[in-house]
Amino acid sequence: MSETESLPTPGLCELLRQSSLFKHLDETELAALEQVLEWFVLPGGATLFETGDASDALYILRSGSLGAFRRRPDEEIEHRIGLIAAGESVGELGLIVDQPRSATVRALRDSELLRLSRAAFNDLVQRQPRAMLEASRVAVERLLMRRSGDLASAPRTLAVLPHDAGIDAREFALALQQALSDYGSCRLLDATEAADKTSSWFAEQETASHFVIYLAGNDNRDWRELCVRQADALLQLAHARGAPSPWAERACQGAQQALHRPRHLVLFHARGEIEWGRGAAWLAAAPDARLHHWCRRGDIERIARLVAGRSLGLVLSGGGARGFAHIGVVRALREAGVRIDSVGGTSIGAIIAAGVAAGWSDEEMVERYRRAFVAGRPLSDYTFPFVAMTSGRRVSELLQQAFGERHIEDLMLPFFAVSANLTSGDAMTHRNGLLWYWLRASSAIPGVLPPLFHDSQVLVDGAVINNLPTDVMREQAVGDVVAVDIGADDVLHAGVEEYASPHSWRLLLDKLRKPRRPGVVDILLRAGMVNSKAANADRRAKASLLLAPPVTGVGLLDWTAYERAIELGYQYALREIGGQKDALADDTPLL
Repeated sequence: MSETESLPTPGLCELLRQSSLFKHLDETELAALEQVLEWFVLPGGATLFETGDASDALYILRSGSLGAFRRRPDEEIEHRIGLIAAGESVGELGLIVDQPRSATVRALRDSELLRLSRAAFNDLVQRQPRAMLEASRVAVERLLMRRSGDLASAPRTLAVLPHDAGIDAREFALALQQALSDYGSCRLLDATEAADKTSSWFAEQETASHFVIYLAGNDNRDWRELCVRQADALLQLAHARGAPSPWAERACQGAQQALHRPRHLVLFHARGEIEWGRGAAWLAAAPDARLHHWCRRGDIERIARLVAGRSLGLVLSGGGARGFAHIGVVRALREAGVRIDSVGGTSIGAIIAAGVAAGWSDEEMVERYRRAFVAGRPLSDYTFPFVAMTSGRRVSELLQQAFGERHIEDLMLPFFAVSANLTSGDAMTHRNGLLWYWLRASSAIPGVLPPLFHDSQVLVDGAVINNLPTDVMREQAVGDVVAVDIGADDVLHAGVEEYASPHSWRLLLDKLRKPRRPGVVDILLRAGMVNSKAANADRRAKASLLLAPPVTGVGLLDWTAYERAIELGYQYALREIGGQKDALADDTPLL
């Protein structure tokens, strides 16, 4: 930590008024607080405190950005678990509970902080007991955010970095500024306006505005590097049809040293539609970046929501033929004006989600999935059950026909599919690669469809481990998550009679009588979902809005119930969205 210096007063009182901890204080108390706060600068990459350190103070971030890091058990690398933006505080929980620091906090870029010692905090609480109440409230809110998976504040300073002069970075930056203005004041700074300005001037701009966009170019290396240093997140722009290559060398080096600052790769498609294959090629030049496609102005609005943490992610569960209800739910959400910004799912949920991510209309979805699952008879290729009851070739062919050779990187919306890795015992999340291939893995119902054998790993239906992957969506730092669960409430009934080892003639007689006894396929399907049911309660809790269409009357493999399942999902969603419609459409957080 750098040595403390005399406290700069301009804007300090306003900063304290905006702070959740001190906004209730009157002018006298604010003046007294200013006298005991210690101001200092923490260079980018420097550590504020380490896990296990004594909790001797709390801090208010005046400008810059801090990251909270924690090392998971049995892992050497640290993971960023939170981001502290300008105006926010850090360290208050340790003071309240008198426990050592629970995480390591570092400066993600040059930052200015205000330090309030334990002694000064205790004095404040003696005079103003409400200060303890406010500090406790902030601490509890963070614990709840951590439990829900919403761990990080949204970036507030963004660097727009064009790959070359051929991309209109200013057009993008202006549209981004307008879109971000819906969530707070937004300032756009370029090299001309910021020429010869001091670090204090930049701090003032970041304090005065909720968002600041730093627009870089390729003709001013010093300004470009300053943009990288000042940014909480980097937006790298490129022409999709251009030759992929790394960004300007020094700026790219700065990005690599950005200590887990998010990087966004924005590909501009001049023809207004995504050109297949370009996403993967460009991602190779920008490793670990999050990919976005820019075809029209509405795409910049979606990017703004994603960057600002105000987006909506849709998660669709597995559940066999009942998953057709997802099509009806998606239609109802669209009719309600809900803007879906990212999507993912498991098994049939992943397959339906892929259509949403591809930009298919409601009519396209109904017709394409009818051809694949009703007319296509996906499980009609029965074989000797050495590995599974079917060969799996029919499902693979139908998925290829529906999605072609498109890669996940070529989809309009960010997308993921979940499969279960029987080799490692872990869930696998697929965010890139051949779309139909990973959908085949995600929907490989054990015993019904053969596993997908990939790179010496055995992959099966993701429902075995994670049938409602809201946790995966939360890791993407979205604002709200709408989850549709059509698989968690299924129950198998064994009928009236009980026997452990029935004879074949008795089973045949039961079949003729049509009892409520499950068949082998029902048992296999249900067995593949039971293991994830206990965890589903926690995953359901991670949803801002949980939808559970009443589709228990639809068989898990009843493809003929296609229209009925869609209508059940549609009518249910219309009723359930109800009062949530305006909140979802207006991007108002539901939590």
